[in-house]
Amino acid sequence: MTADTIAATASPRSNTRAGANDNRNPGMSLRPEMFLAHAVNRSAAERRAASLVARRSVKKAWQAAWLVNAIRCIDLTTLSGDDTAERVRRLCAKARRPLAPHIVEGLGIAEMGVTTGAVCVYPTMVPHAVRALKGSRIPVASVATGFPAGLMPLPLRLEEIRYAVGEGADEIDIVITREHVLNGNWTALYDEVAAMREACGQAHLKAILATGDLKTLRNVYSASMVAMQAGADFIKTSTGKEGVNATLPVGLVMARALRDYGEATGHRIGFKPAGGMRTAKDALNWQFLMKEELGIDWLSPHLFRLGASSMLADIERQLDHFVTGRYAASSRHAIA
Repeated sequence: MTADTIAATASPRSNTRAGANDNRNPGMSLRPEMFLAHAVNRSAAERRAASLVARRSVKKAWQAAWLVNAIRCIDLTTLSGDDTAERVRRLCAKARRPLAPHIVEGLGIAEMGVTTGAVCVYPTMVPHAVRALKGSRIPVASVATGFPAGLMPLPLRLEEIRYAVGEGADEIDIVITREHVLNGNWTALYDEVAAMREACGQAHLKAILATGDLKTLRNVYSASMVAMQAGADFIKTSTGKEGVNATLPVGLVMARALRDYGEATGHRIGFKPAGGMRTAKDALNWQFLMKEELGIDWLSPHLFRLGASSMLADIERQLDHFVTGRYAASSRHAIA
Protein backbone atom coordinates (compact mmCIF):
# COMPACT_ATOMS: atom_id res chain seq x y z
CA MET A 1 0.00 0.00 0.00
CA THR A 2 1.17 3.53 -0.72
CA ALA A 3 -0.03 6.87 0.58
CA ASP A 4 -1.94 7.36 -2.71
CA THR A 5 -4.98 5.46 -1.45
CA ILE A 6 -5.11 7.51 1.74
CA ALA A 7 -4.58 10.76 -0.13
CA ALA A 8 -7.45 9.87 -2.46
CA THR A 9 -9.74 9.35 0.54
CA ALA A 10 -8.60 12.25 2.69
CA SER A 11 -10.07 15.69 2.09
CA PRO A 12 -7.62 18.06 0.40
CA ARG A 13 -7.46 20.49 3.33
CA SER A 14 -4.95 19.77 6.09
CA ASN A 15 -5.33 20.67 9.74
CA THR A 16 -5.54 24.42 10.26
CA ARG A 17 -5.35 26.21 13.55
CA ALA A 18 -8.59 27.80 14.63
CA GLY A 19 -9.00 31.34 13.42
CA ALA A 20 -7.25 30.61 10.13
CA ASN A 21 -10.51 29.93 8.31
CA ASP A 22 -11.60 33.23 6.77
CA ASN A 23 -15.12 32.01 6.03
CA ARG A 24 -16.43 31.74 9.59
CA ASN A 25 -20.14 31.61 10.27
CA PRO A 26 -21.22 35.21 11.03
CA GLY A 27 -24.57 34.08 12.36
CA MET A 28 -27.84 35.90 11.75
CA SER A 29 -30.82 37.25 13.63
CA LEU A 30 -33.02 34.62 15.26
CA ARG A 31 -35.38 33.18 12.63
CA PRO A 32 -37.76 30.66 14.25
CA GLU A 33 -39.49 30.04 10.92
CA MET A 34 -36.39 28.09 9.87
CA PHE A 35 -37.07 25.38 12.45
CA LEU A 36 -40.44 25.65 14.23
CA ALA A 37 -42.38 24.08 11.37
CA HIS A 38 -39.75 21.40 10.77
CA ALA A 39 -41.08 17.97 11.77
CA VAL A 40 -38.75 15.00 12.32
CA ASN A 41 -39.94 11.43 11.79
CA ARG A 42 -37.98 9.37 14.32
CA SER A 43 -38.70 6.02 12.65
CA ALA A 44 -37.59 7.36 9.27
CA ALA A 45 -34.42 8.84 10.77
CA GLU A 46 -33.58 5.55 12.45
CA ARG A 47 -34.16 3.58 9.24
CA ARG A 48 -32.02 5.98 7.20
CA ALA A 49 -29.18 5.85 9.74
CA ALA A 50 -29.30 2.05 9.82
CA SER A 51 -29.27 1.81 6.03
CA LEU A 52 -26.22 4.05 5.74
CA VAL A 53 -24.00 1.67 7.69
CA ALA A 54 -25.61 -1.53 6.40
CA ARG A 55 -25.02 -0.91 2.71
CA ARG A 56 -21.64 0.82 2.86
CA SER A 57 -18.38 -0.98 3.57
CA VAL A 58 -14.72 -0.53 2.75
CA LYS A 59 -12.05 -3.22 2.79
CA LYS A 60 -8.31 -3.61 3.01
CA ALA A 61 -6.35 -0.59 1.77
CA TRP A 62 -9.43 1.59 1.49
CA GLN A 63 -10.50 0.76 5.03
CA ALA A 64 -7.03 1.67 6.23
CA ALA A 65 -7.31 4.97 4.37
CA TRP A 66 -10.65 5.81 5.98
CA LEU A 67 -9.24 4.97 9.41
CA VAL A 68 -6.21 7.20 8.89
CA ASN A 69 -8.57 9.99 7.89
CA ALA A 70 -10.57 9.41 11.08
CA ILE A 71 -7.39 9.99 13.10
CA ARG A 72 -7.01 13.39 11.42
CA CYS A 73 -10.48 14.28 12.72
CA ILE A 74 -10.20 13.08 16.32
CA ASP A 75 -10.24 15.60 19.17
CA LEU A 76 -7.90 13.81 21.56
CA THR A 77 -9.29 14.60 24.98
CA THR A 78 -8.55 14.38 28.68
CA LEU A 79 -11.35 15.67 30.92
CA SER A 80 -10.72 13.97 34.25
CA GLY A 81 -10.71 15.41 37.72
CA ASP A 82 -7.18 14.11 38.24
CA ASP A 83 -5.71 15.68 35.09
CA THR A 84 -2.13 16.84 35.46
CA ALA A 85 0.37 18.74 33.36
CA GLU A 86 2.23 15.50 32.71
CA ARG A 87 -0.91 13.73 31.48
CA VAL A 88 -1.60 16.61 29.10
CA ARG A 89 1.97 16.50 27.79
CA ARG A 90 1.65 12.77 27.10
CA LEU A 91 -1.67 13.33 25.35
CA CYS A 92 -0.14 16.05 23.18
CA ALA A 93 2.77 13.77 22.29
CA LYS A 94 0.23 11.19 21.14
CA ALA A 95 -1.63 13.85 19.15
CA ARG A 96 1.60 14.74 17.34
CA ARG A 97 2.38 11.08 16.56
CA PRO A 98 -0.84 9.09 16.84
CA LEU A 99 0.54 6.01 15.08
CA ALA A 100 3.51 3.82 15.98
CA PRO A 101 6.49 4.26 13.62
CA HIS A 102 6.21 0.75 12.15
CA ILE A 103 2.57 1.42 11.21
CA VAL A 104 3.44 4.72 9.55
CA GLU A 105 6.24 3.03 7.61
CA GLY A 106 4.04 0.09 6.64
CA LEU A 107 1.31 2.38 5.34
CA GLY A 108 3.77 4.56 3.45
CA ILE A 109 2.42 7.78 4.94
CA ALA A 110 5.46 9.30 6.65
CA GLU A 111 5.35 12.39 4.43
CA MET A 112 1.70 13.07 5.30
CA GLY A 113 2.58 14.06 8.87
CA VAL A 114 -0.67 12.65 10.26
CA THR A 115 -1.80 14.17 13.55
CA THR A 116 -5.10 14.27 15.41
CA GLY A 117 -7.53 17.12 14.74
CA ALA A 118 -7.08 18.83 18.11
CA VAL A 119 -6.35 18.30 21.78
CA CYS A 120 -9.19 19.16 24.17
CA VAL A 121 -8.64 19.89 27.87
CA TYR A 122 -10.06 21.84 30.80
CA PRO A 123 -9.28 25.60 30.92
CA THR A 124 -6.57 25.26 33.58
CA MET A 125 -4.77 22.69 31.42
CA VAL A 126 -4.71 24.91 28.32
CA PRO A 127 -1.23 26.44 28.97
CA HIS A 128 0.30 22.96 29.29
CA ALA A 129 -1.26 21.90 25.98
CA VAL A 130 -0.18 25.11 24.24
CA ARG A 131 3.43 24.56 25.30
CA ALA A 132 3.38 20.88 24.36
CA LEU A 133 1.94 21.58 20.90
CA LYS A 134 4.11 24.59 20.07
CA GLY A 135 5.32 24.42 16.49
CA SER A 136 2.59 22.03 15.40
CA ARG A 137 -0.60 22.86 13.53
CA ILE A 138 -2.74 21.09 16.12
CA PRO A 139 -5.35 23.39 17.71
CA VAL A 140 -5.85 23.47 21.46
CA ALA A 141 -9.51 23.18 22.41
CA SER A 142 -10.95 23.86 25.85
CA VAL A 143 -14.28 22.99 27.34
CA ALA A 144 -15.89 25.90 29.17
CA THR A 145 -19.18 27.35 30.44
CA GLY A 146 -19.50 25.03 33.41
CA PHE A 147 -18.89 21.81 31.50
CA PRO A 148 -20.63 19.36 31.51
CA ALA A 149 -23.89 20.64 33.06
CA GLY A 150 -23.56 24.29 32.06
CA LEU A 151 -25.59 25.48 35.03
CA MET A 152 -23.32 28.24 36.30
CA PRO A 153 -24.56 31.84 36.02
CA LEU A 154 -24.03 33.18 32.51
CA PRO A 155 -21.48 35.89 33.52
CA LEU A 156 -19.28 33.20 35.08
CA ARG A 157 -19.58 31.01 31.99
CA LEU A 158 -18.57 33.90 29.76
CA GLU A 159 -15.61 34.67 32.01
CA GLU A 160 -14.50 31.04 31.79
CA ILE A 161 -14.49 31.34 28.00
CA ARG A 162 -12.39 34.50 28.17
CA TYR A 163 -10.00 32.83 30.60
CA ALA A 164 -9.46 29.81 28.31
CA VAL A 165 -8.98 32.04 25.25
CA GLY A 166 -6.56 34.21 27.20
CA GLU A 167 -4.53 31.11 28.07
CA GLY A 168 -4.20 30.28 24.38
CA ALA A 169 -7.18 28.09 23.43
CA ASP A 170 -7.97 28.08 19.71
CA GLU A 171 -11.38 26.44 20.11
CA ILE A 172 -13.99 26.54 22.87
CA ASP A 173 -16.47 23.70 23.44
CA ILE A 174 -19.43 25.35 25.21
CA VAL A 175 -22.52 23.68 26.66
CA ILE A 176 -25.98 25.11 26.22
CA THR A 177 -28.69 25.43 28.86
CA ARG A 178 -30.90 22.44 28.12
CA GLU A 179 -33.84 24.05 29.94
CA HIS A 180 -34.12 26.66 27.19
CA VAL A 181 -34.66 23.90 24.64
CA LEU A 182 -37.06 21.89 26.78
CA ASN A 183 -39.15 25.00 27.43
CA GLY A 184 -38.97 26.19 23.82
CA ASN A 185 -37.33 29.44 24.94
CA TRP A 186 -35.44 29.95 21.71
CA THR A 187 -34.70 33.63 22.31
CA ALA A 188 -32.90 32.80 25.57
CA LEU A 189 -30.91 30.05 23.87
CA TYR A 190 -29.99 32.31 20.96
CA ASP A 191 -28.90 35.16 23.25
CA GLU A 192 -26.81 32.77 25.36
CA VAL A 193 -24.92 31.25 22.43
CA ALA A 194 -24.46 34.65 20.77
CA ALA A 195 -22.90 36.00 23.97
CA MET A 196 -20.60 32.99 24.14
CA ARG A 197 -19.58 33.47 20.52
CA GLU A 198 -18.69 37.09 21.27
CA ALA A 199 -16.65 36.03 24.31
CA CYS A 200 -14.70 33.57 22.11
CA GLY A 201 -13.30 36.34 19.92
CA GLN A 202 -11.15 34.68 17.25
CA ALA A 203 -11.41 31.25 18.87
CA HIS A 204 -13.89 28.94 17.21
CA LEU A 205 -17.02 28.02 19.13
CA LYS A 206 -18.26 24.43 19.23
CA ALA A 207 -21.78 24.33 20.69
CA ILE A 208 -22.50 21.14 22.65
CA LEU A 209 -26.24 20.43 22.53
CA ALA A 210 -26.23 17.46 24.95
CA THR A 211 -28.72 15.74 22.65
CA GLY A 212 -29.36 12.90 25.10
CA ASP A 213 -31.05 15.46 27.37
CA LEU A 214 -33.21 17.10 24.68
CA LYS A 215 -35.95 14.41 24.59
CA THR A 216 -36.98 14.67 20.92
CA LEU A 217 -35.27 14.79 17.53
CA ARG A 218 -37.33 17.86 16.73
CA ASN A 219 -35.66 19.58 19.68
CA VAL A 220 -32.29 18.44 18.35
CA TYR A 221 -33.00 20.02 14.96
CA SER A 222 -34.27 23.26 16.51
CA ALA A 223 -31.35 23.59 18.94
CA SER A 224 -28.91 22.93 16.09
CA MET A 225 -30.47 25.67 13.99
CA VAL A 226 -30.56 28.21 16.84
CA ALA A 227 -26.90 27.56 17.71
CA MET A 228 -25.89 28.13 14.09
CA GLN A 229 -27.99 31.28 13.80
CA ALA A 230 -26.23 32.57 16.92
CA GLY A 231 -22.83 32.07 15.26
CA ALA A 232 -21.59 28.61 16.26
CA ASP A 233 -18.69 27.36 14.14
CA PHE A 234 -19.45 23.72 15.03
CA ILE A 235 -22.42 21.92 16.51
CA LYS A 236 -21.60 18.97 18.74
CA THR A 237 -23.82 16.15 19.97
CA SER A 238 -22.77 15.55 23.55
CA THR A 239 -20.45 16.15 26.46
CA GLY A 240 -19.86 12.42 26.77
CA LYS A 241 -21.29 12.61 30.28
CA GLU A 242 -24.99 12.15 29.45
CA GLY A 243 -26.79 8.83 29.76
CA VAL A 244 -27.14 8.74 25.95
CA ASN A 245 -24.49 10.38 23.83
CA ALA A 246 -23.82 10.39 20.08
CA THR A 247 -26.15 8.18 18.04
CA LEU A 248 -26.41 7.95 14.29
CA PRO A 249 -30.09 9.03 14.10
CA VAL A 250 -29.24 12.17 16.10
CA GLY A 251 -26.23 12.71 13.84
CA LEU A 252 -28.46 12.40 10.80
CA VAL A 253 -30.85 15.07 12.10
CA MET A 254 -27.97 17.42 12.90
CA ALA A 255 -26.43 16.80 9.47
CA ARG A 256 -29.74 17.72 7.85
CA ALA A 257 -29.79 20.92 9.93
CA LEU A 258 -26.27 21.70 8.72
CA ARG A 259 -27.35 21.16 5.13
CA ASP A 260 -30.46 23.32 5.51
CA TYR A 261 -28.51 26.13 7.16
CA GLY A 262 -25.87 25.98 4.46
CA GLU A 263 -28.46 26.17 1.71
CA ALA A 264 -30.11 29.17 3.37
CA THR A 265 -26.93 31.12 4.17
CA GLY A 266 -24.07 29.77 2.06
CA HIS A 267 -22.05 29.01 5.22
CA ARG A 268 -20.75 25.55 6.06
CA ILE A 269 -20.79 24.69 9.76
CA GLY A 270 -18.75 21.89 11.32
CA PHE A 271 -20.08 18.83 13.12
CA LYS A 272 -18.70 16.87 16.06
CA PRO A 273 -20.25 13.68 17.44
CA ALA A 274 -18.91 12.87 20.89
CA GLY A 275 -19.40 10.16 23.49
CA GLY A 276 -20.31 6.50 23.13
CA MET A 277 -17.89 5.86 20.25
CA ARG A 278 -15.08 3.43 20.96
CA THR A 279 -14.27 1.31 17.92
CA ALA A 280 -12.75 1.66 14.48
CA LYS A 281 -16.12 0.57 13.07
CA ASP A 282 -17.71 3.57 14.80
CA ALA A 283 -15.17 5.82 13.09
CA LEU A 284 -16.09 4.37 9.72
CA ASN A 285 -19.83 4.63 10.30
CA TRP A 286 -19.72 8.30 11.26
CA GLN A 287 -17.62 9.11 8.21
CA PHE A 288 -20.06 7.21 6.01
CA LEU A 289 -22.91 9.31 7.38
CA MET A 290 -21.07 12.57 6.74
CA LYS A 291 -20.05 11.65 3.21
CA GLU A 292 -23.53 10.43 2.25
CA GLU A 293 -25.40 13.38 3.77
CA LEU A 294 -22.99 16.30 3.30
CA GLY A 295 -20.26 15.24 0.90
CA ILE A 296 -16.52 14.68 0.86
CA ASP A 297 -15.68 18.13 2.26
CA TRP A 298 -17.07 17.07 5.62
CA LEU A 299 -14.36 14.44 5.98
CA SER A 300 -11.81 17.11 6.83
CA PRO A 301 -10.93 18.31 10.35
CA HIS A 302 -11.99 21.88 9.60
CA LEU A 303 -15.59 20.61 9.27
CA PHE A 304 -15.68 17.29 11.12
CA ARG A 305 -14.33 16.09 14.45
CA LEU A 306 -14.75 12.89 16.43
CA GLY A 307 -14.88 13.33 20.19
CA ALA A 308 -13.74 9.85 21.16
CA SER A 309 -10.20 9.41 22.44
CA SER A 310 -10.64 5.71 23.21
CA MET A 311 -11.45 5.17 19.53
CA LEU A 312 -7.86 5.98 18.59
CA ALA A 313 -6.51 2.90 20.36
CA ASP A 314 -8.77 0.56 18.38
CA ILE A 315 -8.00 2.35 15.10
CA GLU A 316 -4.29 1.96 15.74
CA ARG A 317 -4.83 -1.71 16.58
CA GLN A 318 -6.71 -2.30 13.31
CA LEU A 319 -4.03 -0.52 11.29
CA ASP A 320 -1.36 -2.58 13.06
CA HIS A 321 -3.20 -5.71 11.91
CA PHE A 322 -3.37 -4.39 8.34
CA VAL A 323 0.39 -3.80 8.30
CA THR A 324 1.59 -6.89 10.19
CA GLY A 325 -1.24 -9.41 9.84
CA ARG A 326 -1.40 -9.75 13.65
CA TYR A 327 -3.56 -8.12 16.31
CA ALA A 328 -1.55 -6.45 19.07
CA ALA A 329 -2.79 -6.33 22.65
CA SER A 330 -4.76 -3.16 23.42
CA SER A 331 -2.11 -2.20 25.97
CA ARG A 332 0.36 -1.77 23.11
CA HIS A 333 -1.62 1.21 21.88
CA ALA A 334 -2.30 3.22 25.02
CA ILE A 335 -3.43 6.83 24.54
CA ALA A 336 -1.40 8.49 27.28
